[in-house]
Amino acid sequence: MSDTSTRHAWRFFRAGGFDQVRIDSGADIANIDQLDQKLWVALACPTTGLEFDKKTLDLIDTDKDGRIRPPELIAACKWAVAMLKNPDDLVKSSAALPLAAINDATVEGKSILASAKQILANLGKTDSAITVDDTTDTAKIFAATKFNGDGIVPADSSDDPAIQKTIADIIACTTALTDRSGKPGISQAQLDLFLAEAAAFDAWHKQAESDSAVMSLGANTSAAAGAFTAIKAKIDDFFARCRLAAYDARAIGALNRQEVEYLAIAAKDLTITAAEVAGFPLAKVEAGRALPLVDGLNPAWAAAIAALRDTVVKPLLGDKGALTEAEWLTICAKLAPYQAWAAAKAGASVEKLGLPRVREILASNAKAAIMDLLAKDKALEPEATAIAAVDKLARYHRDLYKLLVNFVNFKDFYARKDKAVFQCGRLYLDQRSCDLVIRVEDAGRHGTMAHLSYNYLAYCDVVRKSTGEKMAVAAAFTAGDSDNLMVGRNGIFYDRKGNDWDATITKIIDMPISIRQAFWSPYKRLVRFIEDQIAKRAAAAEAANQAKLQAGATAHLDAAAAAKPATPPEPKKLDVGVIAALGVALGFISTALATVIAKLNDIPFYYIPLIVLGLMLLISLPSMVLAFMKLRQRNLGPILDANGWAVNAKAKINLPFGRSLTQTAVLPPGSTRDLVDPYAESHTGRNLTIAAVIVAIIAGCMWYFGCIEHYLPDRLPKSNYVMRKQEAEKKAAEEAAKKAAATQAAATQSTTAPQ
Repeated sequence: MSDTSTRHAWRFFRAGGFDQVRIDSGADIANIDQLDQKLWVALACPTTGLEFDKKTLDLIDTDKDGRIRPPELIAACKWAVAMLKNPDDLVKSSAALPLAAINDATVEGKSILASAKQILANLGKTDSAITVDDTTDTAKIFAATKFNGDGIVPADSSDDPAIQKTIADIIACTTALTDRSGKPGISQAQLDLFLAEAAAFDAWHKQAESDSAVMSLGANTSAAAGAFTAIKAKIDDFFARCRLAAYDARAIGALNRQEVEYLAIAAKDLTITAAEVAGFPLAKVEAGRALPLVDGLNPAWAAAIAALRDTVVKPLLGDKGALTEAEWLTICAKLAPYQAWAAAKAGASVEKLGLPRVREILASNAKAAIMDLLAKDKALEPEATAIAAVDKLARYHRDLYKLLVNFVNFKDFYARKDKAVFQCGRLYLDQRSCDLVIRVEDAGRHGTMAHLSYNYLAYCDVVRKSTGEKMAVAAAFTAGDSDNLMVGRNGIFYDRKGNDWDATITKIIDMPISIRQAFWSPYKRLVRFIEDQIAKRAAAAEAANQAKLQAGATAHLDAAAAAKPATPPEPKKLDVGVIAALGVALGFISTALATVIAKLNDIPFYYIPLIVLGLMLLISLPSMVLAFMKLRQRNLGPILDANGWAVNAKAKINLPFGRSLTQTAVLPPGSTRDLVDPYAESHTGRNLTIAAVIVAIIAGCMWYFGCIEHYLPDRLPKSNYVMRKQEAEKKAAEEAAKKAAATQAAATQSTTAPQ
């Protein structure tokens, strides 16, 4: 791509401290590929976490990596411009796409126009425009049609009840799919899978039917095999124990379980299905003993033995009261073929239909009929694809310009007429509302880069308890001060839809908010330091006093217990070092005060307020300069970059713009105020004291500087300043008198000199 534009004439506007391209017409959108990407404000943005239609973003994100980059946005612009007769329609961002606006001069445009008309017809509308709501409601679009080109046919796509029943059976045996009309249906893959399973199930049953060894008990073989399998492991265990008893008679006691085990369960409420009883042998173990089938059985297994006797032993061996190990092995051999056949079961997914129904489906023409339905549905695939194209064009017609003015430029953010796509709502907290609020996935990870924006950021967890929704946001405070902002403070967050959320500050990135805050910050820090020191000294003094009281009480009790006369305490000795240190400190303070007072003596009193203001400015100036430098560096880029954007410009947030992003509380125009607080604290004594001190200071200053000397009695002493002033005036008068006398003497001498 060329670095310079050679065809289209671009216009720019300045906002945020840099030049941004204007996108005001369809020609600007059509030629967006000619704009040097160094002039784009952003080069990438995520498809999640934005106040923007997610499906539109997914359509633009052709490589499906969750990010939108210039080539994808350029391709979307080119396609949308080609599908419209007048590209200026994109700038309108209208939700309704007029059918007359679609460019039917191209093959694709003609297909989109025809599909749009068909959609409206299917919806029963005669409108001349189509909306995104129309194109996304596929259930209504295809509700009146049997086929919709999605490769899925529901049961009612056929008029034959037998085919409808077969499709329903296939849905019951496989995973149901939903077609564009919202109905459950089947695809070609599901049909093939079902038929393969049905054929395997049929072949499996034919194997048993052709092998008499498998069905050794005829129709009752399945029930007999079930009873046999349920007790087989327990019977094998019984005969194994009997063989072990024949090997060594000493093992009989252990094989029949110890008496202590019976004592452990005898104290419980027993049932024949109790786990303790079920774990015991089927019958008493003896060397070479046959398994009794009627009496002497473990009660937990009596029912299973009875079922085995009735369904297996009687049909194979006759009515017997006991079963030898040899007879048991004969039964196992008789049922072994069936067990092998059952283990090789095939087509289990269609077993629920039963063998007769499976064979009925296989013998019918259902396969050919359903394949014909699928072919008819497949034939409408181009029309369905065109419907997707209509939806895409309707979304681009509504949303594409909105994305451009939040990607190529940041017009929405700096114009302040509409919120940018990354602004998720408004936070109310500490008598302020913050508009620069963005979603964040991880406040800790976001803060590692966001602090480079030099914005005061408050990370909040916001929750809607009514729905259980939660998310994390970062709010930039760009006006006011941070005195009352701290972790744990609560506020209210309103999302872009107007829903209210509870908000709680969880983390703060502390940066200057305003010059006013910086001016007062040294004094506030000093006050906090003094308060902390006073609190520490008070706590230490309280602890010391408490320790003294406890020590005194202990000493008194000990003395009383010993019944000894109390020894008078030794007088405390003065700490000479402490007295010397205090003397040095007082001397230094008095010297400093004397120096300051001496300097003030030479300054007119009306200069003193200016000097005080100058000193305050001198103290606050470093903080103000530092704050000013950081405020000048406030930048939106790191906040968005930490959220997955690639901001291509230094998007500044200067002081005036910052004040527009955070609104402080002000009384509405025309409001009235009642300044009388019925519960205000009484400060009469304090106010009188302050007033008396102020009057005394003013009077002292007026006396000191001689402003009221004419109104004072002569016996009152004059201030040092007045005395020095009077001495200076006296000295000046004396000097003037001397000069006058010298001048007069010189004149006299000149007149009396001889001629």
